[in-house]
Amino acid sequence: MGVTKSDIYTDRQNRLAAIFKAIGHPARVAILEQLLTAECCICRDFTDEIALSQPTVSRHLKELKLAGLISGTVEGTSVSYCINPERWAEVKEIIDILFKVEGSQGKSCC
Repeated sequence: MGVTKSDIYTDRQNRLAAIFKAIGHPARVAILEQLLTAECCICRDFTDEIALSQPTVSRHLKELKLAGLISGTVEGTSVSYCINPERWAEVKEIIDILFKVEGSQGKSCC
């Protein structure tokens, strides 16, 4: 498999790709939706809402945390997760910019 040449793309393009990679799994989208409605969740809460095992949920939470989309705090033996508001605002701004790119006005070239 070839190496991705990320240096030939703009910083914005690389950041956008990283965001899409992090949210590119339906379980991660479901986790984000749960966090956006509940404001904060403990890992075991996700297994009640999403039909996945706790280790699988933990792996998805780790990916979202690595992308900076969520943050977690340890409370005894549990970890509580919530949306990282600064990063979430950045994600919304980056995605909005994508839709404002010249030529993206919904016109078909075909």
